[in-house]
Order: sequence, then C-alpha cells, then structure tokens
Amino acid sequence: MIEAAMLWNEPNNKSHWDPELDADWSLYADMVIRAGNSIAAVNPNITRVLGGMSPIDPHWVRRMEAHGVFPAVDALAVHGFPLDWNLWSIHEWPAKIAEIEAVAQGKPIWVTEVGVGSFGAEEVQVFGVDRTAELLVGRVPRVFWYSLFDLPTSWGATTRHREAEGSSYYRHFYMGLIREDGTPKPSLDHYARYADGMGLVQWFHYNDPRLADAVQWLKRLGVRHVRTGLSWADVFQPDGIGWFDRQMEALADFNVTVTFCFTPEHEGLAPHHTSPPRDPQAFAEFCAWMIDRYAPAKTNISPERALT
Repeated sequence: MIEAAMLWNEPNNKSHWDPELDADWSLYADMVIRAGNSIAAVNPNITRVLGGMSPIDPHWVRRMEAHGVFPAVDALAVHGFPLDWNLWSIHEWPAKIAEIEAVAQGKPIWVTEVGVGSFGAEEVQVFGVDRTAELLVGRVPRVFWYSLFDLPTSWGATTRHREAEGSSYYRHFYMGLIREDGTPKPSLDHYARYADGMGLVQWFHYNDPRLADAVQWLKRLGVRHVRTGLSWADVFQPDGIGWFDRQMEALADFNVTVTFCFTPEHEGLAPHHTSPPRDPQAFAEFCAWMIDRYAPAKTNISPERALT
C-alpha cells in the first residue's frame, strides 16, 4: 500500500539535480508544486514528501518556502550518513532534526535515508544501526535505514561523478545489511530489533533480479515501512510499466513510500537524469498517473500524456 509519495531524491545534492541548470531552485520548486497538487487531486490521503534533502540545510528549506512549495507538500525529508559522507557526528542527529523543525512551519520531519556502511569495518555498521535507532526511532514519524542489500559491484551507483569521487564513490556499494553474495552481515540481527519502528530503503533497478529475495527478507525481518522508487525514466524502458506493476504488487503488503525521480533524457533541459524537465507538468502527470495506478484514486489519469 502506498502511504506517501516523495518528490525527487536528494534534490539539493548535485548528484541528483543539476544546479547549473537551476541556480535559484525555481525550476525544482515549480515541478514540486505541480506534482504535489496533481497527487492531491488524485488521492488527498497520500502524504506528499519534499524530496529528502542531502545535505541537511535549513537555508534550502527557507528557499523552498519562499518559492511557495510548502502548500504542495505535507512533510519534509532529510537524509544523513554521518559516518560515511557527512561532515558531522552521528550523535548530532537530534540537533540536525531540530534545525529543520525550526524552519518547517509545523510540518513533520521524516528521515527517509539514514545509513552507515561497512566499507571500513562491519563492526562500525553494527554500532551505526544501534545508535541510529537510539537517536531517531520515536523522535520522528518515519525513519528508513539505507539499505537492505549491498549494491552489486558490477552495477554503477546513480551519481553524476562516479569514480571521480574517490573512496566516496565506492562506499555506495557497502551500505546494505546483506552482502552482494546474499549472506547477512552482523548488522542484520541488530536491525531486526528495530524493524517495527525503523523502515528499510531498497532501490530496485529496472527488472531487478533481487525483488523476490528482498520481499522475503523484509517479511522475515518484520519490516512494516518500505521506501523505494519509481523512475520516470524507466517508463520508457521496454515493458517499463510491466516492471512497475510487478514491483508494486510484490510490495503490496508493506506501507510504501514511493519516490518519483530521474528525468528521461529526452524530457530534460539536458540529456541527463539530473536535469530539470523541459515541461514540469509532464513530471506532475507522471506522478499522478502512478498514484492513480497504485493507490486508491478518484480520477483516471491517461497514460498517453506521460509517455509523450
């Protein structure tokens, strides 16, 4: 069951939104307003989440408010990886949440990605799971651990600069609770203690062969809340909608936060998944179509517009 729709992933991170094409964030804001309003028109019970900011930045939130985004969203989301990519301590989580609460105009704060990788040592990840749960479970309405599976080393991480990022790039492949070969890390048993209150993020690639195994693990762990993504770009893959149908059917037993993101090359101001779309209404109609298809709907959205 879809309970929330998240509008983009880490938009204030240049790996996911091109700042050279949208220096003042007005294009992103316009897109979010249109998408948020379109989702509400289909199903007003869906929680609309402003894409998980990374870095956690109250100044960016104020800019979104100034652009008029707040009426189109119901919650603000943050991402944090203090032992891998961020320049702050894991113990600062409560202060980081408070920074955003101070500018959120009463909107709830969700932590839609938090993680600690096993790049340096698997024991560090065990500590990270336990300390994260202590600091965040019960502090905010939703917490999602990133992630269930390690990213296979033969796949590329979705980031603009790839190997140019040095060791920061390779950390992407060690964020899971389960190794690439399918064996659990020590952190998995620790996560299981908190699964009822801390959801899991698992991004599925187009026709991802791990989908069935992921569902088995999620159920075995007792996970209730799952965050994943439906890529706008994947609509244009062969049988893209068929893949979406299989993914959402497999996740039907969970409370799902679905993230809408990634611009198709032919829809962008530049031919890249981080580009603002040429027509922000096309993204809004994609979001509405997906909610109409996979969540209780009040109107029928024609797929033809989203495929043009």
